[in-house]
Amino acid sequence: MSVLVVTGTDVRVGKTVVTAALAALARRRGASVAVVKVAQTGVAPGEAGDVDQVIRMSGAGTTFEVRRFAEPLPPAAAARVAGVPPVSLAEVAQLVRELAESNRMVVVEGTGGLLERFDEDGGTVGDLARALSAQVLVVVRPGRGAVNHTALTLEAMANRGLEPTGIVIGRWPGEPGIVERSCVCDLEMLAARPLAGVLPEGAGGMGGEEFAEVARRGLGVMLGGSFDPAGFKATL
Repeated sequence: MSVLVVTGTDVRVGKTVVTAALAALARRRGASVAVVKVAQTGVAPGEAGDVDQVIRMSGAGTTFEVRRFAEPLPPAAAARVAGVPPVSLAEVAQLVRELAESNRMVVVEGTGGLLERFDEDGGTVGDLARALSAQVLVVVRPGRGAVNHTALTLEAMANRGLEPTGIVIGRWPGEPGIVERSCVCDLEMLAARPLAGVLPEGAGGMGGEEFAEVARRGLGVMLGGSFDPAGFKATL
């Protein structure tokens, strides 16, 4: 049994694509996998959300969107504006534990960053990861600000007794500039380990075997892929 929480340094860093890549590789090796989206915000009822994207890209069959809020706000604020109860992280933790009993892997995708508030008590996806004793994968956006945002996320994890499983760059541009290239070594130094993966910009538009192959090339061995961080750095 393995529970992996996918968090990010910000919104739109590629968490959903990384979540789908993990699910695609698990399915490719014949392992049962469940995907849980703790809270979907900024999407109206009936519209396609992150879970729908994961299904389209990876083919994952066991998926859960725990709560949905139409306003593009942090979950606690979105619940307050909608006048409904906030996400119960205790209930999410229970759901994940139940899924872990029947699935080889459970991938939990957070909303926003590690410290995004899910309830009025200040509960975060970091707290959820600690309650589950889960591994945490940090997805970052390359470029200016990436190192600072990653450092703050890793510091917040350390303060909660969480150890990062690795760092994945979620949206690597086809033509990286000096800013994107220069941040790679700094990210590895912050994590005290090589990058766990780099997924290309535009991967979210793929699906099926094409996406599974991109996932294999883009995620490291410990995540089920074949990404070579040393080889990647040699191309910079």
